[in-house]
Amino acid sequence: MLATKRYEYLPIEQIEYHHTLTNHRTLDLAKVAHLEKDILSNGLFEPLVVWERNSQEYYLVGGFHRMQAIHAIRYANPGYFDRVDVRVVSGDPDEIKALNLKLNSDRVDTKITDYFQTVIYLNNANWPKERIAEFFDKSVSWIDDIIRFAPLAPAAMLAKLAAGELSWARAKEILRKSLQAPVGQEKEIIEQGLAQPAKKARPKPLPMHKTIKHLSKFVEDDPKRTFEVSSEDLYALLLTLQGKDVEQEAIERAKKAFPVLWADK
Repeated sequence: MLATKRYEYLPIEQIEYHHTLTNHRTLDLAKVAHLEKDILSNGLFEPLVVWERNSQEYYLVGGFHRMQAIHAIRYANPGYFDRVDVRVVSGDPDEIKALNLKLNSDRVDTKITDYFQTVIYLNNANWPKERIAEFFDKSVSWIDDIIRFAPLAPAAMLAKLAAGELSWARAKEILRKSLQAPVGQEKEIIEQGLAQPAKKARPKPLPMHKTIKHLSKFVEDDPKRTFEVSSEDLYALLLTLQGKDVEQEAIERAKKAFPVLWADK
């Protein structure tokens, strides 16, 4: 069972990288540089998360940007951060792999494609869909769609999804059509669907709890960021956070005044 065993002050040389536990995206060098300055000035406020697979055998699960920043600090300042604060977790490999993605998905820039490999892996490992959905705080239907459609997506579609050039809803629509196509025409249907220009998505109202999580990331990275807005802008934002029967004009106004709240959605 997945559990936090203890918090520890661990020699950094003992923390290794495991080939199945990754950051799920390319490291943001600007974020690493920001963390390097912050950690050097203020210390490591958020501990790294490590998996103790066996006694005294530790693998990094969460905190890849922080780890990279610490390595940069140590390169420039030999002897610094010989030991670091860590949260030591235990669990079977399936649970640790899921935790690795969950820690990444709590960040605001997680893409749908980041979930594909792990959700399919957990399904193949006989995790019930309900358990996968609960672990990632998603609906069962959302998990079911990934299990059904993600394995059918060709590389070109995956690239467009990862780049934000194609919505998951549109990808599923294309894949459904390919499943209904005559045998031998599936590839052609998918290629035709990908060739069609994407419809410009209209901004949607903002769910309150996700917006708070989203904004917290920007507060962490740029705590002194300011916005110059009018009372009408603020009113439009409150309407969008209300989330029901919001006029498109209010959503557009709020997005223009507070673009960071929609960034990387």
